[in-house]
Amino acid sequence: MHLTASRRTLLAAAVAATTLAAGALGAVAASAAAAGCRVDYKISSQWGGGFGADVTVTNLGDPINGWALTWSYTAGQQVTQAWNATVTQSGTQVTARDAGYNAALGTNGTANFGFNASWNDSSNPVPASFALNGTTCTGGTTPTT
Repeated sequence: MHLTASRRTLLAAAVAATTLAAGALGAVAASAAAAGCRVDYKISSQWGGGFGADVTVTNLGDPINGWALTWSYTAGQQVTQAWNATVTQSGTQVTARDAGYNAALGTNGTANFGFNASWNDSSNPVPASFALNGTTCTGGTTPTT
């Protein structure tokens, strides 16, 4: 079949429009992906001025490759040492990032890490909330926008 120049232009425009529409639909589907997480935070040991904690984060949403778990302390706790994650603290805000080898979390996948921290001997409350890659961990899933 031999196409004229005007038909080739029309065909190219139709292919471009179809490709653009398919890309837009893919973007909408990706933005509606489910996100969610659950955190199990346990104080594994405690002594005068210090404590050890064990944390397990479960990804309840779509698979991710690279994670950061954030939380805040309210009673002056300070992380001093960590394993299986890189943990940093600025004021009351704490961020634990994957250690590379545990970056991939499939749906229902878990990562476990631990740390030692200091506390002021008057109280050592468990953090009230956690967020995984910016999504608050509620133990369920919510659609992202």
